[in-house]
Amino acid sequence: MNQLQVRYQHLGRIAYKEAWDYQESLMQKNLDVKKVNRDHEIAGNGVETMQTENHFILCEHNPVFTLGKSGAIENLLVNNQYLIDQGIEFFKTNRGGDITFHGPEQIVGYPILDLERIKPDIVLYMRNLEEMIIRTLAEYGIASTRSDGETGVWLDVDMPHKARKICAMGVRTSRWITMHGFALNVNTDLKYFNMIIPCGIQHKQVTSMEKELGRKVDVAEVEGKIRQHFQEVFQVQLQSIDSQ
Repeated sequence: MNQLQVRYQHLGRIAYKEAWDYQESLMQKNLDVKKVNRDHEIAGNGVETMQTENHFILCEHNPVFTLGKSGAIENLLVNNQYLIDQGIEFFKTNRGGDITFHGPEQIVGYPILDLERIKPDIVLYMRNLEEMIIRTLAEYGIASTRSDGETGVWLDVDMPHKARKICAMGVRTSRWITMHGFALNVNTDLKYFNMIIPCGIQHKQVTSMEKELGRKVDVAEVEGKIRQHFQEVFQVQLQSIDSQ
């Protein structure tokens, strides 16, 4: 059985809005394909079904806070003028989840997948994203896990005063097409998280691979391990294409 081909791109450092718009365009192309296929099926004209395209994007962003569609603006602890003075952008987004931070030396991943071609189960999809990161961190000797009722990847969840998040997640789906994704703190400057209540969760910390290991980590190396585990967990084959 041939594995599903997923187009892989590394966009480097890219503005958040530019990456968001790009994701939206890829999702819309897939939604258009599904509409055409549905119209042909209804018409019963025997036209061959077109295939949706699957994508996996890795990138980094300039400092930016993003608020999910169900998030509370009160979880942003600084005012707009402070954001301007510090050169931090802010966006209300259409993903799930609350507020989070993206910035340099944080790996942000955006899978644009047609889950009908993998498995149409959004809960399983989220668990698979977490599994991919858990396996990646294990290669660095970082034992991570899930936290019941809280999306993302965590450390020491069984010790409430030590529990800390290392990877945030928030997605959007439409007709089983996914967008948005995850943000893994590698050498991320954690001071930015003091300006928000991360993911709207009180009294829990945020950490990074650098903080846990006591040293800088090669971001490109981590990206390579993420790609490997993405293929294994989702049972797909990545095909590199030229970046935009």
